[in-house]
Amino acid sequence: MKRDWRDKMHEIIYEADTKEGKLFDVALLWLILASVVLVMLGSVKTLDSKYHAVFNITEWAITILFTIEYICRIVCIKKPWSYIFSFYGLIDFFSTIPKYISLFFIGSSGALLAFRSLRLLRIFRILKLGTYVGESMKLKRALYASRTKILVFLFAIVILCTILGTVMFLVEDDAAGFTSIPRSIYWAVVTMTTVGYGDIAPQTVLGQFIASIVMILGYGIIAIPTGIVSSEITRQSLNKDDIKTVSCVNCSAENHSRNAIFCYKCGANLSS
Repeated sequence: MKRDWRDKMHEIIYEADTKEGKLFDVALLWLILASVVLVMLGSVKTLDSKYHAVFNITEWAITILFTIEYICRIVCIKKPWSYIFSFYGLIDFFSTIPKYISLFFIGSSGALLAFRSLRLLRIFRILKLGTYVGESMKLKRALYASRTKILVFLFAIVILCTILGTVMFLVEDDAAGFTSIPRSIYWAVVTMTTVGYGDIAPQTVLGQFIASIVMILGYGIIAIPTGIVSSEITRQSLNKDDIKTVSCVNCSAENHSRNAIFCYKCGANLSS
């Protein structure tokens, strides 16, 4: 009987196949968003000076709720250290603990100012939002599958920017801002990515012609990585081996195959 409530808690917190699990995920989603918005509003000095007490009380309430969630996640799995030292476990810890630590530095304004910046770590809770987007795993797998092609593409861009920057250094003079090859390469990167700060601009006709080519190339280059990732996403969508939301009760590992019976990490029976 001792495991009954822990199994039920694990099902609610780590899984989303049940009504209670979906309700917990939605509530946690809104709580994360509220926490992030609170950090943003607290960084506005005019709002913070006017509503500091409200922000502080709300921040404490959210911090306590996140603390309860953090403890529950540890309690309901057989190997709590697997969650504590996991990516999201560390995010939960380091984004919650600064509020408690700040209690011990009330008398020191310098230390309190430092911990105010540490409290901004709570913004990283937004990384957990990816857990609640069903298509996020397809995007993650598509990016991972495309990593070699993307790296080759980026390497080609670096070579192209180096060549174009060197050419512009030879064509233009120092008065136009092309004082060195590294600075000319910086211009090539800014121009090819269509950012165009305007701090460096070619003055000669030949330089302007080359710049026009670089700008046109920039629009074409933007589409290349998009096509690479999109093709991988399409391939992932056609894959019948979907991911289910069941989390291992032993080590809290997620992203198991739809037909998986045992945990890929520790070998525990998922049906338990």
